[in-house]
Amino acid sequence: MSVTTTATTTATTTATATATTAAKPLITGGLTAAAVAAAATSAVAAAGELAGISLAVGGNPVPLSGFAVLTAIFSVAGLLLALVLARSARRPRTAFVRTTIALTALSLVPDVLADASAATKVLLMLTHVVAAAIVIPAIARRLSA
Repeated sequence: MSVTTTATTTATTTATATATTAAKPLITGGLTAAAVAAAATSAVAAAGELAGISLAVGGNPVPLSGFAVLTAIFSVAGLLLALVLARSARRPRTAFVRTTIALTALSLVPDVLADASAATKVLLMLTHVVAAAIVIPAIARRLSA
């Protein structure tokens, strides 16, 4: 009995250590990508504003910091999804990419429906695409195929 218990404990410890080791680069890379994407979406919004595109939705201006904050929040949500898929999916990278592309497409719907000018809608959608183009590959490359 003692040998079986020791072998099971060792296998569990090894599996936990491997999962923790694999999660660390995923978390680090994901958080780095989130920060880069947050800065990039703010820069895109600022460039659009400088070009004369209004950042007002429903008559209320969206602050540049709002782009960064929401990008960071949803990027971290994507990272959490990746961590879950890394532990539960048979092909985590494929599942992550397919899911996040679908979610990115869905994220464009509120922009299309927003009470804003056409240029503002395009700018809002561009920020979603920029964030996805940064975060999805950065996280996906750290997941097993």
